[in-house]
Amino acid sequence: MPLIKKGDDIAAVALAAAKQQGLSFRDRDILVVAQKIVSKAEGKIINLRTITPSKFAEKIAKSNDKDPRHVEAILNDTARIVRMQGAHLIVETRHGFVCANAGVDRSNVEDEDCVITLPINPDESAHKIRERIRELTGANIGVIIADTFGRAWRIGQVNVAIGVAGLRPIIDYRGSGDMFGRTLNVTQIAIADELASAAELVMKKSDGTPVALIRGVDYAVGEGSARQLIRPPGEDLFR
Repeated sequence: MPLIKKGDDIAAVALAAAKQQGLSFRDRDILVVAQKIVSKAEGKIINLRTITPSKFAEKIAKSNDKDPRHVEAILNDTARIVRMQGAHLIVETRHGFVCANAGVDRSNVEDEDCVITLPINPDESAHKIRERIRELTGANIGVIIADTFGRAWRIGQVNVAIGVAGLRPIIDYRGSGDMFGRTLNVTQIAIADELASAAELVMKKSDGTPVALIRGVDYAVGEGSARQLIRPPGEDLFR
């Protein structure tokens, strides 16, 4: 796919790229879209030259070895600072996601003095892409907007769903039985995260593949939200 710019129609660009490979969208396909191109299309690019960092941002930047303007951009999208240590700044975004730097970064940004933030409403962004695909092709698909998050207790990053449309993001097995008839009490599978992570295996960050088409997965069609994947504060034992 070509580099995405502000105002680009992601659905149309993805459809054109699929046609080049002899692919077409079918009902129950799932399109996984990298957060970065959604943010670019929505103009969520901040020029750091326009930012005057606060004293608090300068203090954090000094202890974290970061650009204070970048820190200010992070703070602007932060609802709560979760942890600060060394070069690590883990925060809760205004969406409720807990991640490094509020998802504000420089990767795959042409201008060194610019950063990209998360979409304002990733679920709504996914919904718009889904509806546009249906308008262009007639196919009723699911859409996942994915971003790369670290994990507190495991090494390495994985893609997770930050926006969904057309599918229920969780499979709830509570109340059903296991192979031996025992009742499952806590098992909920984050299928949207699993699909986002699987798609990342072919969505290489350096070769211009910001979308992936998944086919053949059994999932529940419905109007879900990525916010359903956020553990409520009252259930968070580590908050």
